[in-house]
Amino acid sequence: MTEREILSLLSGTPDTLTVRVVDECASTNSSLKAVAASFPADSVLIARRQTGGRGRLGRSFYSPEGSGLYMSLLLHPSLSKDDLTLVTPAAAVAVCRALEAVFAVRAGIKWVNDVYLNGKKVCGILTEAVFAPDGAVSHLILGVGVNVSPPPGGFPPELAGIAGAVLETPRPGSLAPLAAAVISEFYRIYSSLPARGLAAAYAPRLLYVNDYVDVHRGGDTRRALVLGSDERCRLLVRYEDGGEEALSGGEITIRPAGGKP
Repeated sequence: MTEREILSLLSGTPDTLTVRVVDECASTNSSLKAVAASFPADSVLIARRQTGGRGRLGRSFYSPEGSGLYMSLLLHPSLSKDDLTLVTPAAAVAVCRALEAVFAVRAGIKWVNDVYLNGKKVCGILTEAVFAPDGAVSHLILGVGVNVSPPPGGFPPELAGIAGAVLETPRPGSLAPLAAAVISEFYRIYSSLPARGLAAAYAPRLLYVNDYVDVHRGGDTRRALVLGSDERCRLLVRYEDGGEEALSGGEITIRPAGGKP
């Protein structure tokens, strides 16, 4: 996987977009975030392995060499503060479309930022903001990690029941096409935001509709039924007391035994 390979496969991306592939870094998100102010144009950083890959809520993202795609995009958004929340679901849809195009698999989205296949998490997405002195968002760092094939020796015990891979065995030469597909699909969606076409693409891929989940926000956990998603890709839920809400933040976990009460 080289910069030249990826650039030759891109479509619909800015002419000024730069792509850099490195053998190793602690975290592609952290590396781009540290130099964001020095980049006047959008940029992509891909690492063949990460030693400190990160996910949401301070979790780590296992990133061994040869089995996954680990990349971050540095974006210069012109979106409103409210519309910036659409970037993460846009990336989730882009990953699903890319997996379908490159590997002919149908993946789904566990709200809001995880991509699942066959009941296992195969992709995590982490979006972080870089703020200007006046408090406005000057840059976004969009991190995408995809488990393409099982790592040698398998996933660590703490991940074995959660993490999965897109393929059962490695497919040489597949990382560059996947990287290009994710980037290209993302820009197709991102360039039209806040158009509501994203919601129509997101909703059919949303997992656990009509299942019960636990909704976690802060230190509070409430049981809820997933009703679907709305025009802003917020999760629509109904709590046990009958109250309904459109979630724009927080996290859900799936209840055992099919998600029933």
